Amino acid sequence: MINTIVVGFDGTEGADLALERAVGIAEVFSSNLVVAVVEQVVAASVASVGMGAVPVSVAEPLEGSWARESQIERARALLDARGVSYEIVSPIGNVAAEIVDVADEHGADLIIVGTHEPGLLERLFVGSVSGRVARTANCDVLVVHQKRLETG
Repeated sequence: MINTIVVGFDGTEGADLALERAVGIAEVFSSNLVVAVVEQVVAASVASVGMGAVPVSVAEPLEGSWARESQIERARALLDARGVSYEIVSPIGNVAAEIVDVADEHGADLIIVGTHEPGLLERLFVGSVSGRVARTANCDVLVVHQKRLETG
């Protein structure tokens, strides 16, 4: 039984596909649907104090709250068009960690995330949110691949 589904949503085409898949599964199983729109933060490692630089940890939003609000509105529009019940949460932090935390807090049976095909530099330096979610989640994870859905 799949009682609760958490889907990560960032407004990208891959996230749209993941949300569509989550809605379909939620409809079949009458699942609770929780949409996680995470505001990613970046950490600044150095701050100026007087004449020198002092290492500190300062977290600042990567895109700003306007981007998160836009993503929330996009998710609402997609979900309202399908007529499913849902909850949207918008934590701030590391995207993969926050999605997993939302799933844990809601007792999720399944996490659904979209993906895209990252370039070599992105894979080396950034990594994959979907991969980190799959490695750290305490429940099943479905990764929706954009290319595979488009070609067949």
